[in-house]
Amino acid sequence: MQLILGSASPRRKELLAQLGITPDLILPPDIDEDPRKGELPRPYAMRLAREKALAVVAGPDDVVICADTTVALGRRILGKPADAGEAAAFLTALGGRRHQVITAVAVRRGDRVLSKESVSAVKMKRLSDGELNAYLASGEWQGKAGGYGIQGLAGAFIPWISGSFTGIMGLPVAETAALLGAVGYPVWRQE
Repeated sequence: MQLILGSASPRRKELLAQLGITPDLILPPDIDEDPRKGELPRPYAMRLAREKALAVVAGPDDVVICADTTVALGRRILGKPADAGEAAAFLTALGGRRHQVITAVAVRRGDRVLSKESVSAVKMKRLSDGELNAYLASGEWQGKAGGYGIQGLAGAFIPWISGSFTGIMGLPVAETAALLGAVGYPVWRQE
């Protein structure tokens, strides 16, 4: 049995390490991540996590973990910004408001795919022009849903969360451990 992480995210690898797990392989799938017309954030995140898990090539006994993190401002999906201008628009829209961070996790073993989601509420303060420009210049917004990562510089912009910190980072550890146990992967094994 091999454990395959279907993600190139260093954060997800670090979060698995909190469970004492090092993936045997890292195989990020290449799927279309564009939302479907009228698709809402929670079903979107769950669909992507499951599609990613099904797209990873694995043996019948291998365990595949995939996830998708989506930032939702109401019904609007804020994905990974295409450029600094879009990142600025996202961060400005999020400023002074609560939003949701949805991370869906899918674990596959053979033909069986189990999934769970973590939904957290996050409040970001309004950013001054100086804060916004410094954050954009840092480049940390690149490749991150909503244009920020709570575990980096943007953590200074977030005075309040309700939910899962690891879920906001990109892999809710409690949900992931439960899914791994459900497919027979021994999370708490002794060496």
